[in-house]
Parts: sequence; C-alpha cells; structure tokens
Amino acid sequence: MTTTIETRIARTAPGMEFDVSVAGDPNRPLVLMLHGFCVSRHYWEAQAVALAEAGYFAAAPNQRGYAAGARPDPAEHANYTIDALIGDAMAIVTELGHGERRFHLAGHDWGGSLSWIVAERWPERLGSLTMLSRPHPLAFNRAMRDDPEQPARSGHHKWLLEPGAEDKVLADDAHWVRARLRRNGVPEAAIEKHISVIGNRPAMAAAIGWYRARGTGQAPVGPTRVPTLLIWGDADDTVGRMAAEGTAEFIAAPYTFAPLPGVGHYAADQVPEQVNTLMLTHLARHPV
Repeated sequence: MTTTIETRIARTAPGMEFDVSVAGDPNRPLVLMLHGFCVSRHYWEAQAVALAEAGYFAAAPNQRGYAAGARPDPAEHANYTIDALIGDAMAIVTELGHGERRFHLAGHDWGGSLSWIVAERWPERLGSLTMLSRPHPLAFNRAMRDDPEQPARSGHHKWLLEPGAEDKVLADDAHWVRARLRRNGVPEAAIEKHISVIGNRPAMAAAIGWYRARGTGQAPVGPTRVPTLLIWGDADDTVGRMAAEGTAEFIAAPYTFAPLPGVGHYAADQVPEQVNTLMLTHLARHPV
C-alpha cells in the first residue's frame, strides 16, 4: 500500500488556519517538521512518507505568513515575533491531538531557529530534536564573531530588512529564489512546489516579515537538553563549518553530528534518502 500525504487544515485561533501536510496514523508518535525560508511544507515530503511508513505521524505545516489562511499583516512586526511563531508550532501540536503528549521536533533553517527555542522552553515535551542546516544559536553567534566567512554567508539576513526586499527576491519570475535553490542542489520539481507557496508578494512579504520582526538579534538560548541530531551539508552557502562543528559544545544531551559531503543548504530536498535514514535512526534511539 502506497503511503499518501494529505492536507489538513489546523485552525489554531480566529483567522489562523494552517495547511499541514500529514501522513501516518494520528494516534502514533508525532513528528512535527518546521520549514525554513525560501521553501514550504513541501520541503518535508520525502520525510513525511518515510516516517509514516516507520510508524510515526508526520506533520509539516506551512508556517505563519506562508499559509494563506494564517497571514496577519507583516507591516505590524508584533505579528511575526519569535514568540508568535513558536506559539503557532505548539498550537498546531495541540490541534493535531498531541497537546498532552511528548513528540519529536525537526526544523530546517528558520524552522530550526524556532526548534532550538522550543527545546529550550519545553525540553520535557520533546523526545528528540532533528536540525537541518541550523547550528545551535550560541555556536552560530560565535562563528559570526570569529569566522571571517560567516558574516558574508549570512549577509541576506541584513538586506532582507530593507524596504522592497520582497520585490527584489520575486523579480524576474522569482529569479533570486530559484537561483538560490538551484545553487544548493534542489530539484526543479521541488522548486516549483515551493514557488507555488511563496512566489507571490503577500506570501513573500510575510516570509520576510520573520526577519524584520526579529531584526538582526538572536533570542537567548542556553545549552540544549534534548537528544539532538544536526544534519549539515558542507556545501551549504549560508552555514560554515565553524558554526556547524561548534554546535557540539552546546548540547547537554546525546548528540549526533552528520556532515554530508557536497550537500547544500536544503538537504531534505537534495538528498532525501540520506536525511530519512539519519532521522529514522535518531528517532528510534529516543522513543517518546
């Protein structure tokens, strides 16, 4: 029997309706997967299928602003604060019927930034943490200071704050977005799925609203007390080796570092089978 991905609408508050890719038995352990910038819930499709077939309930939402039904005005920065974004994730867990249960959490890029903070605030709720292309914030901040290359890798964090940035990234049929994804090995079919979500001005303005609401600072996070897997491609154009390798110093729990030779920033799209194998092994070691 072929495992299928279905779309479920998670209504967490008035005017907040998230389209969520789900697969597997809803009564099985939940694996919530949070996407990053320039992609969408479709980033996790291969993982959703593999997790469902392994006996998990996989869920990957389009997050605030990416979901057309959960897109408050990004001009109001209070609508896109870290606390609001984290609140969405936990509310989706509750709406999916796992509000009183422990679950597994995976995050990529911006979704990874949120996941580090969820693990900081609610370690007792998580069986495991899987991170893709997002080092621990303390390791990242150190690399921004000590690694000569990291500030340049993260340069888009600053210019995305400028007025009109959404028009820049969407110009010429979203050339900037497409070029970035291609440069990191994302297949064309996957690029089209992501563009179907973020390739319009309201969605992109909201996605960039995450950066504008945060500014250039990082929410404070201490050492992580949840079993953690960090998957990092050594061809990642935004995260350097110092930040990735330095994460180990800030994990106060079982930790696995999985560097992938020749892989870019979007590993789940580029090498889905490798990511599946690593995730399934990690989750099996730390059942909820």
